[in-house]
Amino acid sequence: MTTQNAISWPERYLPGTTDNFVSNEVIVQGLTADAVWHYLVDTSTWESYYDNVSDISFPSDGGPILADGIEFSFGTFGFPPLSAHVTELQAPAEGIPGRLSWNAKQEGEPAEFLDVLHAWLVEDLPGGRVRILTQESQIGEPAAALAAEHPNPMLNGHQAWLDGLVSAARR
Repeated sequence: MTTQNAISWPERYLPGTTDNFVSNEVIVQGLTADAVWHYLVDTSTWESYYDNVSDISFPSDGGPILADGIEFSFGTFGFPPLSAHVTELQAPAEGIPGRLSWNAKQEGEPAEFLDVLHAWLVEDLPGGRVRILTQESQIGEPAAALAAEHPNPMLNGHQAWLDGLVSAARR
């Protein structure tokens, strides 16, 4: 029997308690967590495989490689660039999944305020497989509006990100 790892959630973003939550996952053969990890933490590659991200910048020193605590901003889902900072970063290693999460915010009036935690888990599985899990928990009126849309654009957008990530790692 194989047990899979899970995202570690701060209480504020606990799934089921926020205005929107999505979870996407792929498990594929022929890739390693290391191969995938490069395209996930190197933001200079994002726009080459995911068309729902733009205007990636690093207001302080650093980038384009994400690091623990680094601040960056990016546009997505039609929002103005969101201010983000990496809250967890652990590269994958033998028997240890890669973990990446960032908190992104859009300040403003209630109709504009958005507070999200986007988390990733990348792990090697037996049989030459890799598992990529991405989950996002969102707080705010824009998040509630996204959750009410059918199909949920976050669910579809994150699936496109996963599919693009796998394609990029296979090249």
